[in-house]
Amino acid sequence: MQNGSRRQGREMAVKVLFALLDREQDPDQVLETFWSNFRFDNSVLGEALDEALQPVKQDVRLFTEELVRGVVSHRLQIDQLLDDYSTNWTLERMSRVDLAILRLAAFELLYHSQTPASVVINEAVELGKRYGTRETPAFVNGLLDKVARGCRSAG
Repeated sequence: MQNGSRRQGREMAVKVLFALLDREQDPDQVLETFWSNFRFDNSVLGEALDEALQPVKQDVRLFTEELVRGVVSHRLQIDQLLDDYSTNWTLERMSRVDLAILRLAAFELLYHSQTPASVVINEAVELGKRYGTRETPAFVNGLLDKVARGCRSAG
């Protein structure tokens, strides 16, 4: 899978995870709704299209679904890890966008050890720049650096 496809998959996963954040919904149902109602171009950022003519590339779709299902199935462990490493911030105080990005990156750090931690963190920072506040990139970078040092050195 090309790097652009992985970036696009991460971006779409954040969008789905954002929708799932406070809901106890079946991720497969949310993914099906997501894929059937939205179409994206094949650029790195996967911009939404008004016309529903262009399907998402299969490798992007599969990677997105793997990430979403992984975060959902390991959410308790991921949330505990984020809570353990965050200082002065509870998960409830974090913005919804930041939390979706952090959960995605923490999942990759824990369960995709073949992806270098620096890549995971950089991708999360880029997502934070695109979707978060001005403070998001630094916050995401600092917290994920602690998580990566803790979980990658322990595992």
